[in-house]
Amino acid sequence: MTTGKVYLVGAGPGDAKLITLKGLECIKKADVVVYDRLASPRLLRQMKPGARKIYVGKRTERHTMKQEDINKLLVELALEGHIVVRLKGGDPTVFGRVGEEAEELRKHGIGYEIVPGITSSIAVPAYAGIPVTHRNLASSFSVITGHEHPEKLDKMIKWDKVTNATGTLVFMMGVAQIGHISAQLLKHGRPASTPVALVRWGTRAEQETLIGTLADIADKVAERDFKPPAVIVVGDVVGQRERLRWAEQMPLFGRRILVTRARSQASELVDRIEELGGEPYEFPVIETIMPAGEEKLEKIRLAMSEIESYDWVFFTSVNGVDYFFRHLDEAGLDVRSLHRAKIAAVGPATIEALRRRGIRCEAPPERFDAEGMIEAYGERLLTGERVLLPRGDLARGWLSETLQERGLGVTELDTYETVLTGEDDEDLLDLLQDDKMHAVTFTSSSTVRNLLAVLKRMGADDAVELLNRSTIACIGPQTAKTAEDSGLRVDLLAKEATIESLLDSLCGWKAGTDHGESGM
Repeated sequence: MTTGKVYLVGAGPGDAKLITLKGLECIKKADVVVYDRLASPRLLRQMKPGARKIYVGKRTERHTMKQEDINKLLVELALEGHIVVRLKGGDPTVFGRVGEEAEELRKHGIGYEIVPGITSSIAVPAYAGIPVTHRNLASSFSVITGHEHPEKLDKMIKWDKVTNATGTLVFMMGVAQIGHISAQLLKHGRPASTPVALVRWGTRAEQETLIGTLADIADKVAERDFKPPAVIVVGDVVGQRERLRWAEQMPLFGRRILVTRARSQASELVDRIEELGGEPYEFPVIETIMPAGEEKLEKIRLAMSEIESYDWVFFTSVNGVDYFFRHLDEAGLDVRSLHRAKIAAVGPATIEALRRRGIRCEAPPERFDAEGMIEAYGERLLTGERVLLPRGDLARGWLSETLQERGLGVTELDTYETVLTGEDDEDLLDLLQDDKMHAVTFTSSSTVRNLLAVLKRMGADDAVELLNRSTIACIGPQTAKTAEDSGLRVDLLAKEATIESLLDSLCGWKAGTDHGESGM
């Protein structure tokens, strides 16, 4: 058996997009990813199908796996022939114990690479508006471990040298020892008025910043019950936060938002949430596929062969457009086949999907649903006209029935099918149960039904109650009705059935629930 290879990869400080390109490439090709709790769950979604993930992270109250056992695990996996990624928070060489893991791999003749990551020591302060150096305040900085018992810290750190060695001191994982750290810095010459910042879960939705001085920071930590993990910054650069804080000013800062759309359509919503400062959590629960069954396919082929006989083609979704043109192409036809028909579309996204294919629609409806289409085009629909209605297999029957009642001949085509997807995700279940999923977005009725089904499959005792602990946001009235009929409490309903309108409702919700940052 060929020996595998191990990539010791820095995942960055928490925000999934702060991983390096090389780190992401390693994750995508890995057979196994061995990770800790500081690695973003979103990164694990980049793993190839069938790849294994193994959690070995450490928590304050317990150790999931000893370092020696992690070393042994990496060796065993590589000897089995796997490509292994050891995914660590921040940079693997900055208090990441990468030296021990690399040494063990080298001892067994296993190839490895160290892939640097953005260290939390600079990224976390930056997200709090604190540069670790500043031309007028600090020309150097030190990174120091704080994650040891005071006696051990005193043996490891030469406080008389470190205290004033650089303008800025950054202590990693030192919340539990903040009193001792402050006392030692005061003892060795730092002024009591020296500014101090603790930034907890920096770059993530839980980011929280506490500001004080060496004289009072330990008391403030106790008063706020400020928990790890956090980066401690000591020095005058902390004062820059008042002018440079930027992340907290973003409309969706501090909010983790579940995106349930199909992966092929989720990118727009995910990207916009990130642009607005939120933390999207992708968990696609639907996927669209070409229809199965010879009867459906034969009906589609027949409709394509008669395409020039239709007076109208009604498109009710972007998927309807995409799959219609796939079928048109398979029939050896192109957009010229629609020269006779009037083209109707439900809303801006669908209109844009058609425009990209060189088709300009009839005047768009004011309401972005089936009812709006009838309101917009109803007076122009003539008895006896033929209408082609390409759609998904789960689409409502209301539009077709209404058109037929008006005397039009309607051909309904299931041009695609919507199927349940979504792998079991323990991280998602934990976030929901711990009230750390702040909002859940639904963009179709099928996303509602499928998310409930997946949560039940994952072992949720009461999926409805679990979701109702988060803010529920729906893109349109039909989606909201499905959610309410399922027992969900709909908190936000977009004014228009568009992604931008959904985002507007989320930003309004966040603004209404944001009471500011205590402790600065």
